[in-house]
Amino acid sequence: MARAISYREAINEALAAEMARDESVIVMGEDNAGGAGGPGEDDAWGGVMGVTSGLYHRFPGRVLDTPLSESAFVGAAIGAATRGMRPVAELMFIDFLGVCFDQIFNQAAKFRYMFGGKAITPVTIRTMYGAGLNAAAQHSQALYPIFTHVPGLKVVLPSSPYEAKGLITQSIRDDDPVIFCEHKAMYESSGEVPEDSYTIPFGEANIVRDGEDVTIVALGRMVRVAEQAARELATGGIQAEVIDPRTTSPLDTETILESVESTGRLVLVDEASPRCNLATDISALVAKEAFGSLRAPVEMVTPPHTPVPFSDSLEGLYLPDEQRVVNAAKSVVEWER
Repeated sequence: MARAISYREAINEALAAEMARDESVIVMGEDNAGGAGGPGEDDAWGGVMGVTSGLYHRFPGRVLDTPLSESAFVGAAIGAATRGMRPVAELMFIDFLGVCFDQIFNQAAKFRYMFGGKAITPVTIRTMYGAGLNAAAQHSQALYPIFTHVPGLKVVLPSSPYEAKGLITQSIRDDDPVIFCEHKAMYESSGEVPEDSYTIPFGEANIVRDGEDVTIVALGRMVRVAEQAARELATGGIQAEVIDPRTTSPLDTETILESVESTGRLVLVDEASPRCNLATDISALVAKEAFGSLRAPVEMVTPPHTPVPFSDSLEGLYLPDEQRVVNAAKSVVEWER
């Protein structure tokens, strides 16, 4: 049975279900259980956005507060994963990856390869990304392309509460390190989510909307922007197919290529900085594998190559929006040689 719950609630529900199902699942991060010196039971915040709220009481000893040292607790989570645990570590903001990146990309990501496939590291690192809440340049970046670049990591970008619950469950059960990227501006968004536990396989894109005129590939929060743009385009007779890759590593290249081969046109919507992001990566893929099917140049809708601005007005200009996607789609549909 499905009911409407928020993106935050969907993740919390999945975490609780997996902790109840498997005693090796633990949660760790800053402010999950009251903060250093706090009484815990009286002030367990559930992290900065309250995603793990309520778990402290339900699973004594398995919701762990950590020091303000990402290198320490992410390293501890990776170590615990090698010893039979399934830790879910909360890297509060993706912008803090710099202080724990060696543990992730030089250690966890490489264990299976370096030990001949015999080592597993079932660690999930939850982290927040993205602009839209005026959190300024150091707390608003979309840095998932950095993790996507690293072989051995699986990278997940849920675009709705339904996707969030199924994908976090799959992440916890997966035997490889997973970077689970939650958009901070989506926590209050709601959608239909089944009460029962379920998983969504990695590497299987979701065709959110069918269309024959243009393919729009969007990531994370930008999927909703692309959907809105597709509805607007439909009023003018342009039918857009909207694809949500769900995971950037592994990436479902087959679904993307099949769609482009059908429509002949591609628009990519990516919140990450435009140099070496997923939009450029998928553009290169399509140019190599489906060049003969293209009827127009590929269009990319991204932010400018600047730090994320703090002010409301500038942040609004920075982010891709519905109108920019509509304009890009119209340009490729109307393009003539």
